[in-house]
Amino acid sequence: MLGSDKQLNGASAMVRMLQSYGVKHIFGLCGDTSLPFYDALHNLDHGMEHILTRDERSASYMADAYARVTGKVGVCEGPSGGGATHILPGLVEASESSIPVLGITSDISTTGRGRYALTELDQESLFRPLTKWNSVIDRADRLPAQVRAAFRAMTTGRPGAAQLGLPFDVQEGAVPEFELWAQAEFGNYPALPAAPDPVAVDTLLDALLSSCSPVIVCGGGVVISRGEASLSEFAETLNLPVATTISGQGSLPETHPNCVGVVGSNGGIEATRKIIDNADLVLFLSCRAGSVTTERWSSPNHKTRILHIDSDPMVISANYPTEVGMVCDARLGLNALNSALRKRGEISTEFRGKERASVAKSEKAKYFAELSGSAVSPILPERLIADLQKVLPEDAVIVADPGTPCPYVSAYYELPKAGRYFISNRAHGALGYSMPATIGAAFGRPNSKIVGIMGDGSFGFTAGELESVVRYNIPVTLLVCSNSVFGWIKAGQKAGFGERYFSVDFSCTRHDAVAEAFGLQAFRVDDPAELQSTLAKAIAVDGPTLVDVICQPLNEARAPVSEWVA
Repeated sequence: MLGSDKQLNGASAMVRMLQSYGVKHIFGLCGDTSLPFYDALHNLDHGMEHILTRDERSASYMADAYARVTGKVGVCEGPSGGGATHILPGLVEASESSIPVLGITSDISTTGRGRYALTELDQESLFRPLTKWNSVIDRADRLPAQVRAAFRAMTTGRPGAAQLGLPFDVQEGAVPEFELWAQAEFGNYPALPAAPDPVAVDTLLDALLSSCSPVIVCGGGVVISRGEASLSEFAETLNLPVATTISGQGSLPETHPNCVGVVGSNGGIEATRKIIDNADLVLFLSCRAGSVTTERWSSPNHKTRILHIDSDPMVISANYPTEVGMVCDARLGLNALNSALRKRGEISTEFRGKERASVAKSEKAKYFAELSGSAVSPILPERLIADLQKVLPEDAVIVADPGTPCPYVSAYYELPKAGRYFISNRAHGALGYSMPATIGAAFGRPNSKIVGIMGDGSFGFTAGELESVVRYNIPVTLLVCSNSVFGWIKAGQKAGFGERYFSVDFSCTRHDAVAEAFGLQAFRVDDPAELQSTLAKAIAVDGPTLVDVICQPLNEARAPVSEWVA
């Protein structure tokens, strides 16, 4: 209470600060240096649920997906030493994906530094280059201010991850209660979104309207800013085709007549690439124009006129000469553009966005249909996506690992609603993401069906979290594409290294049996004729399920990955 002379210890102060930012779930794993923090979580009435994970990396991936589906800061925690190094991958992924995740890592006492204390490492130096903001709290009375700084950093500007180191003696030190205040709005993102310069709005519109065949390429910022309705209005007013990156899926429903779908080397195909190659102007909207989206900066080429809107000024013109840049939140930028269009009155364009999108989607549908009904075994990934589309409800959330699942879901699963209904870890693409992220998404959106799709290589990274799924009785469905190979790498060895396969194959696992041993209801399917009914059964169960799908490996598949096509 403001003005009170009462004091709490640092661990209790941390709990109260998290509570004041509206935190409801904390994902983490216990350790010696975290004991005061755990004791505070036990003793205080705070309304937060702690989700015990089986790995700190899993905790950070859970917090990432939780943040993506809720619009709130995700919180994970772990102990010093190995716990800190294990939690790091999820913070890196979240930060590069513009997702605010707070990683709290307890630490040895400040008095033990330099004395060869067990689990000692320089946490501040470790996390500094890989998070948006970080600090190791050296004094208990500074804890509230450092927590406030972390939340401000995570949720403002381009969102990102933060790390707070919490030494053991700081957890036991005194914190004045009057310091325990927070700006609650920084518990959600984006906070303090920036509006664009009005001059830039008109300049960008003039440039766009002077083109003949423009296209928008949306990154993740439209969904992050909750600007889907604003984008729909803008695209419909000017009849613009709208393509997306994988992270940008959900910017428009993929059934929307102006929506092209995913472009780029992962999930794009020749039919969608034509939209970009034939454009005389590309508007990158909250999209960094990185190597995957642009097929290593070849599509669009450097002769194409470029407009760019992003909340991070460093992104604009990083890869392409840019005619007009506009620094702002995606939703506020679109609102400003829509307002400017209304002031201009009726505008007639010949952009033919619906027609161009329809042609691309029609070509893609024919390409997909060549294999999506196939009755061959092993089951083709195209058949898996087609049957999954038939049985999932509209509000289902799909979480896909970056191996076999991601390009197929991105290319061919048609998301029927705008918003966050597809998640994949596209920043760094680490295996082992899907299973824990599915758990995190389920805690964040408990009334939706959450489906996690992974390869069997990825399954091996985080199989221990099956116990977590059962312990919390989370009604998710996990799909394992089983083919006994690190398929992405083997496909790369086939395409670029003369089929010189080396150290990519492993033995077959009965993933259904493993899941049953943990307590899930599990299914195994190797006959395409039984796939749809098996998926429907698994999804209908009011509890955790796993389906082991015997699937064609990527090196034998016609994957929507451009570098393998030739």
